[in-house]
Amino acid sequence: MSKLKSGAAAALQDVLRDGMTLAVGGFGLSGIPADLIEAVRDSGVKDLTVVSNNMGVDGKGLGVLIEAGQVRKVIASYVGENKLFAEQYLAGELEVEFTPQGTLAERLRAGGAGIPAFYTKTGVGTLVAEGKPLAEFDGETFVLERAIKADVALVHAHTADTDGNLIYRYTAQNFNPVVATAGAVTVAEAEVIVEPGQLDPNHITTPGVFIQRLVQASDRVKDIEQRTVRPRAEAAEPAAPVPA
Repeated sequence: MSKLKSGAAAALQDVLRDGMTLAVGGFGLSGIPADLIEAVRDSGVKDLTVVSNNMGVDGKGLGVLIEAGQVRKVIASYVGENKLFAEQYLAGELEVEFTPQGTLAERLRAGGAGIPAFYTKTGVGTLVAEGKPLAEFDGETFVLERAIKADVALVHAHTADTDGNLIYRYTAQNFNPVVATAGAVTVAEAEVIVEPGQLDPNHITTPGVFIQRLVQASDRVKDIEQRTVRPRAEAAEPAAPVPA
């Protein structure tokens, strides 16, 4: 049966609820499921716990959920690009659980693999480890981190087939693969959607077994958080010929 739905709103209409945990792929504004994020905003669902590497920027990406007042808690590794996020956090209006980036990726991967928890050295002796069980292995101290399993996961892929097999491209390969496996229900948006059998199995990153619903991503400009390139230098004048 095809997993393809008519649009983002239709794919999410019966799975969103207040107070749920939502895991979202991407990195800032790179490789984010923008259509699905906007559908969450438009649904009006609230008191969300959002798991993502960061919360985008003001007015874009996951920033639209912060702007709409729909988020209660964020589990992320970085929040520096979103001013409203910082304001709400400092005002005590938003709960934030900071997690080192590699630990966050592994918590999501573990959730998808059915591993309830794991030990890591990252964060030992810092605020990250406060209140968490510690254990010693081979003379070194490790902190116990719980896996993350989301009620709904949202991801963005470049190419998919209607069975839900996904191929990512460029920076969309960041958190999307681990987020895709960590959802009880995972909804993917893809820029190109083909029929089953048209994808090279060697190129598939996320097998369709992890994807419950699929939507066609809209053709939109892919935003950049901070454009830092320099103006292109003018071509140098050709050197004058050396006299014989």
